[in-house]
Amino acid sequence: MKTTLACGASVLLACSLMAGEQSPKDIVTAAARSLSDKPNYSWKTTVKVPEGSQWRPGPTEGKTEKDGFTYVTYSFGDNKIETVLKGEKAAATTPDGWQLLSELENSEGPSRFFARMLRSFKAPAAQAIEIVSGVKELKKTEDFYTGDLTDEQAKALMTFRSRGATGEGPTVSNAKGSAKFWVKDGVLSKYEFAVKGTMTWNNNDIDVDRTTTVEIKDVGTTKLTVPEEAKKKLL
Repeated sequence: MKTTLACGASVLLACSLMAGEQSPKDIVTAAARSLSDKPNYSWKTTVKVPEGSQWRPGPTEGKTEKDGFTYVTYSFGDNKIETVLKGEKAAATTPDGWQLLSELENSEGPSRFFARMLRSFKAPAAQAIEIVSGVKELKKTEDFYTGDLTDEQAKALMTFRSRGATGEGPTVSNAKGSAKFWVKDGVLSKYEFAVKGTMTWNNNDIDVDRTTTVEIKDVGTTKLTVPEEAKKKLL
């Protein structure tokens, strides 16, 4: 009996020590994974850019279901674009109705740029996991976790690409950035990332100074209705 109790105490002590050794990255990653395990959630994304910037996106509203559909509405001035994603497939509204991602990628102008954004889309839980893995050193403050981004992660976020992605796209110089993460009751509740640098596209230099904030809400109570036309395109 004494041996059994001693072993049990040793296991509990080991577990306690392991829990105490969790790094800030481990804590935030676990919080993001906990969010991804929820049946559903909603979010709102806002982007802050300097006054006078040509590209001034409005808020983005999204809803997602675990292993189901994701519905996102992007605002650009007075224009809105609805998108629906499921697995590797995606569709978006255009003046000609709903179009698949493959159709948008064969378009010219803004539609092609938007297709690039859509191709690299990740729901907040997945995006947060990728971002935190690209933080040099994450530290805990009184209210949130924060750290500087690696150059690679800053470049990826500037150009709307996943780290390590290859292919057509702008070149980036002087990229730098930082990230913050908020955790409530073991679940990611908010995150923010800021990036600065210069993108060169078609021999044109574009200065980037952008702060993106993602606020999570309605975890487990989100109701998602997918437009029938979009559903037909994806299924």
